[in-house]
Formats: sequence, structure tokens, C-alpha cells
Amino acid sequence: MALVMVFIIWGAFFPANVEHVLGIVDTYISNTFGWFYLLVTTAFVLVALFLIFGPYGKIKLGKPDDKPDYSYFTWFAFLFTAGMGVGLVFYGVTEPVTHYYSPPSAEPETIAAAEESMQYTLFHWGLHPWATYAVLALALAYFKFRHRAPALISSTFAPLFGDRVKGPLGIAIDTLAVFATVFGIATSLGLGATQITAGLSFTFDGIENTLTTNLIVILIVTVLFILSATTGINKGIRYLSWANVVLAIALMLFVFVLGSSVQMIESFTTTIGNYIQNLPSMTLNMNAFTGEREFLNAWTLFYWAWWIGWSPFVGTFIARVSRGRTIREFVIGVTAVPVVFSALWFSIFGVAGLEMDAAQGGIIHQLMNELGNEVALFAFLESQPMAAVVIGVAVLLIASFFITSADSGTFVLSMLTTGGKLNPGIGIKAVWGIILASIAAVLLWSGGLTALQMAMLISAFPFAILMVLMCVSLIKALRSEHGIITIEKRQRQHDPQFREKQQKELKKMREGFKETLPDATEDRDL
Repeated sequence: MALVMVFIIWGAFFPANVEHVLGIVDTYISNTFGWFYLLVTTAFVLVALFLIFGPYGKIKLGKPDDKPDYSYFTWFAFLFTAGMGVGLVFYGVTEPVTHYYSPPSAEPETIAAAEESMQYTLFHWGLHPWATYAVLALALAYFKFRHRAPALISSTFAPLFGDRVKGPLGIAIDTLAVFATVFGIATSLGLGATQITAGLSFTFDGIENTLTTNLIVILIVTVLFILSATTGINKGIRYLSWANVVLAIALMLFVFVLGSSVQMIESFTTTIGNYIQNLPSMTLNMNAFTGEREFLNAWTLFYWAWWIGWSPFVGTFIARVSRGRTIREFVIGVTAVPVVFSALWFSIFGVAGLEMDAAQGGIIHQLMNELGNEVALFAFLESQPMAAVVIGVAVLLIASFFITSADSGTFVLSMLTTGGKLNPGIGIKAVWGIILASIAAVLLWSGGLTALQMAMLISAFPFAILMVLMCVSLIKALRSEHGIITIEKRQRQHDPQFREKQQKELKKMREGFKETLPDATEDRDL
């Protein structure tokens, strides 16, 4: 908290210096280590696929007889609202329209540009972010519920570093996770605040879209999400997550029914086909020979840093609500379902936004240039029947997503800073809620959304290195456990001579497994 407060004070008194310094570091990382972001996110996708189709899929996150704590609907609601709810609403119309006018390779304002805009939008919200969440969440859930380790990022490194994760090394790992989480959540709070302010300003003449209004919105929502966080997961966060999903689906169906429904369905299938076909080239393309880095830095690298920065928060929260599920069930649920929903969301809002923009002479693009990207959704909704009611629902949905993301974030930060408690105290939640709001306010003060995005990209870089080591640690632990399970299965199937022959190997593996997981001391755990 002291380290975070230093940053808040720096931004409050020297905002121009914050923006300048962040800009230098951000540019250096983007231009020098952009390839690293592409490679690590690709590695996370490959690890997720291996966990689905590999030999460890039947291992349960918990005891063999544990049942899931939450139904599928509640579980998916948690994934959706904690994972990227605010972002989907913010970029649902904005990103397809922006890519249509500034596509990565096609001729702007053409049919090819429209097709490419939908393809890259799904790319940015598809497998890569959810695979990033999945591998971190799985590691936390596996070590917490399978081996009773503390619910800390550092606990996942026990197979690599042993007892050293309980000392300064573990503290350093968890501190870095806190920083990545703080700036990741602060970025989303900034997005939510600016879009709520834009919606209110766009709808009501008496409300101006200024920094002061943004800060007032942050203050009001901060009080609300702190109140929600203090009620715990099973009350405030759960009920708000349900409400978010219902409102989001209702808004999506409203646009679908009143829009070009057939075109939206065809866009959904076409975009998925293009996405699968071009996934390898989009994943690894650094434009090394053309030198064109504007789109890559502004969009793809920003998103990859955002997902990595959000992964300790989203991963910890997903792990917290996933006890009792098998590894295969878990990874499929965390990757496949959200990707399909994202594809549907962008197919509906993207097509509707592009059609409305073309029909009115580029009005959405013009307003985005004049008033900012946050007005795109409201410029589109203004053309719909019952515009005032629909815009009100959209503002309510954004505020609800804002609150659930923030209260989930305070819950996770409280867990990370109280030794991994699954139900931290109310006081620590309130303190982290105030700190999150302060960070968002300071970064908006010092440079708007640009400063938020730069801070997040910088904090995500070192955490990406930790995530690579975490994957190695997880696979090492799973391989050890799977080896023990395999030998015990063979023992039950073969004659006594075989069992006697394998007993020494089994004993050796048990001892090695116990050394890598010092917290799993009970024989039944091993």
C-alpha cells in the first residue's frame, strides 16, 4: 500500500511528469519487447489446449468427492463480469468502426476493411485473453484446492522454488501481482467512468463531459462497489453478476431483433471462419519487414498487456469460485464459452454500428473524432427506438459492470495482501477500494486513458515473465501427480510381483512430490 501511495502522490502533484515518464518506458517496451508479448500469449493458448486434450484433464480441483460450489450459470456470470464486461460494452461498437476506417492491412472504408475489422476485433477478444486467464486461474485453483496451499500467486511456484516462496521471493512475487492487478483494474475503472460520463453528457444537455464529472462518477461508484464488496461473493457480487448477464443479453437481443438479424448471423459465422483461418498469422505477425507498428502498438500489444495485467485479478477470482471442477471442464469453460459469447456480441453490435454509421454518412466515426471513443455506443443507441430508455439501460449496465469489476478486484487484492484468505475482512476491502479509485483518478488527471493504458502495459511486462514460470511449475506438478496416479492404477491391475517392483519408484516419486509441495503434508493429499 505504501508503494502504491507513492505513485498516487507522484501523479497528484506532478501529472505532466507522470505522463512523460510513462510514455518513455511504454514506447521502449512496445518497440523492443513487443515480440515477447506475442510469444507468451501464444504460449498460453498452447498450454490451455494441452490441458484440454492432454492426460491431466480428469484431475479435479479439490478432493475427489468435491462438488462445484456454483451452478454453471452463476459460474459463467462470474467469468463474464469479472473477465471483461466493461470492455465488451465500451468496445462493442467502437472497435469495429475504428478498424473499418483504419484497418491493419485492407483499404479503409471498403467491404474488405469491414470484414477485417470484425476479424481483428474477435482476435483481440478471443482465445488469447481467455487462455491467459485460464492458465493462471488453473494454477491457483490447483494448488489451493488440490494441495491446500495459500491462495497466493507465490504458492504456484512451490514446485520450482520450494520453501523459498514463503520468504522474500514470495513476497516480491505477490507484490508484483498486486501492482499488475491495481493498474489493470484502474484501466477498466477509467474506461467505465469515461463511458458513463459520455453517456450522461450525450443524453442530458446539462451534464458536461469533463474530468470533474469523471471524478464525481468515480467517487459515486466507489462507494457503491465498496458496499458490494463488503457483502462478499455470495451476496453482492453474485447478485450483481446475475443482473449483468441478464441486462447484457437483453440489450444484445434488442439490437439483434431490430437490426439486420440475418446479416449479423452471417457475420458471426464468417468472422469465426476468418479468425480460425488467419489465427497463426495474426498471432505472430510483428510486421518486421514493413515496419508498420501503429496498429500493432495501439491495439494488439495494448490488449495483450491488458489481459496479462488483468490476469492476477481475474485469475484469482475465477480460481476462488471454481472448486470441484475437473481441469478439462475448467479450461473449456473459461476459454470456449466466453469466446463464443464475445463473437456473438461483436457480430451484433459491430454489424449494427457499421450499418448505422454508413447509413448516416459516417456519423459515429465523426462523433468519435470530436468527442472521444466512449460516445460510439450512445451515438448508435440514439438511432434506436425508445432511445432514452435504451441508453438508460446501457448506462445502468456499464455502471453495474463497473461495480462488479471493482468489487471483485478489491476482493482479490484483499486476498493477495492478507496471506491468501478466502474471505478477507471488510476493512481491508474498503482500503483497497479507495486506493483503486485514487489510482484511476490520478491517471485520468495526469493523462486520461492514455496514461492508464501506459501504466498497465508497463506493469504487465514483468508479470508476463512470472506467468511463463508459473506454467512450467504447474506442468511439473501435474506430471508428478499424474505419474503417481498411473503407477497406483497399474498396481491394482497387475500381479503382486509387479506391485513390489514398482513400490520403490512410487515411494521415490511421493518423496519428490512432497518436496515440491511442502504444504501438502497429509498422506491422502500426496
